[in-house]
Amino acid sequence: MLIRLRKRTTAAERDSIQSLCNELGLRSRFLDDAREMLELEGDTSAQVRSRFEDCSGVQAILEASDAPEAFAKTAERVGTTVRIGPAEFGGGVASVIAGPCAVEDGDRLLEIARAVQNAGALALRGGAFKPRTSPYSFQGAGTDALGHLARARAETGLGVVTELLDVRHLEAVAEVADAFQIGSRSMSNFALLKEVGQTQTPVLLKRGMAATLREFLLAAEYVLAGGNPHVILCERGIRSFDSVTRNVLDVGGVAYLKQTTHLPVIVDPSHAAGRSDLVPALARAGLAAGADGLLVEVHPNPSEAHSDGAQAISARTLAEVVRDARTILEMDGRRLATPQPELT
Repeated sequence: MLIRLRKRTTAAERDSIQSLCNELGLRSRFLDDAREMLELEGDTSAQVRSRFEDCSGVQAILEASDAPEAFAKTAERVGTTVRIGPAEFGGGVASVIAGPCAVEDGDRLLEIARAVQNAGALALRGGAFKPRTSPYSFQGAGTDALGHLARARAETGLGVVTELLDVRHLEAVAEVADAFQIGSRSMSNFALLKEVGQTQTPVLLKRGMAATLREFLLAAEYVLAGGNPHVILCERGIRSFDSVTRNVLDVGGVAYLKQTTHLPVIVDPSHAAGRSDLVPALARAGLAAGADGLLVEVHPNPSEAHSDGAQAISARTLAEVVRDARTILEMDGRRLATPQPELT
């Protein structure tokens, strides 16, 4: 492992780093007269590297080692496939997850579920518990909404994705959800990440609105390190100074993630745009950059939506998004997942 020290590293900081090397049983030597490039030999696993990342005198780890983090793409881990009900992500296959921002009532949810299924989606999204900026905004229908999601799954066969906000809700949500959604605001809730890491339920992890890609990947590492390999990364846009869109969809970040990690990567064009008219274009851009699927907000009457109505598209527009997705994927040698026929 190769480490670069800061230019003004003090003697005390170097001694501290050397003491850590001795503690971990690592052999060390400086490669330059300025004593800024330090080579380490021995066990340089991710756990060991993290100890050096916390040292005040370390500027960067330039060469990790032959023991990469669990999220990293390697010769043995080229691509992971994750399934959410009939939906499939990764391995050259993409799927669409669609539905309302929040579950409002059972009949409306079932109406939306059937509409998005007819449009080509294989999984239903819908928040039972909603994190809102204002404590006075609609926070979701809670446990009642979980019952509505269970009914929609039973009657349509769609996979269900719903957000998990609190470890106290984990068991109740797990009974209904085919995947836990960990939202942007919870990406750094490490206690929550550890808990879902102890399960085998797929985790759809959204990038924090101001998170670097490294921070995003390390959030996924918490889940993987807990023993749950079923992680999907979701790029949903990062906060910007411009108010034309709600967020800025990091298309370059999608391309980078596809090169860096074996985990499936999907795009949420709805939260990135914040306005329905831009959703189809951003969906196309994300897939062209290599995304393994889409997470789209759909509502039959956005003006009546309890949250985020401005970015919800119609089922008809979703059908157009699915059509475009199929074309883009085929051009790239990939395909859009389709429902598997039931065995008789």
